[in-house]
Amino acid sequence: MREFISITKALSDESRVRALLALRDRELCVCQIVELLGLSPSTVSKHMSILKHARLVEARKERRWMYYRLAEDDAPAAVHAAIAWVLDVLSTTRRIKQDVKTLKEVLKIDPEELCRVQSRR
Repeated sequence: MREFISITKALSDESRVRALLALRDRELCVCQIVELLGLSPSTVSKHMSILKHARLVEARKERRWMYYRLAEDDAPAAVHAAIAWVLDVLSTTRRIKQDVKTLKEVLKIDPEELCRVQSRR
């Protein structure tokens, strides 16, 4: 039951769902997620922490930067089912299609440079 509640709580916010969908094909630096969502780094970090707590995403730190990816094979079946459901239901919505376009532009920017620029804002 706790696992279910944690997953549903994590999926109850549009920004978290958008971040989750952005990770569907790749690992992203938190600065790339910040740029996509247009939120402050601290807000994005809190959202990603909730997704991580629900085991929907995994994280790794490389030097000063945090990278996120969708949960891998060792995650519970409920996590994989939830991710599949979100991808199936929302991948073709107008908002997510726009995010795909925006993310293509964000990915053209070197992540280290993006993080430096964001830290100066």
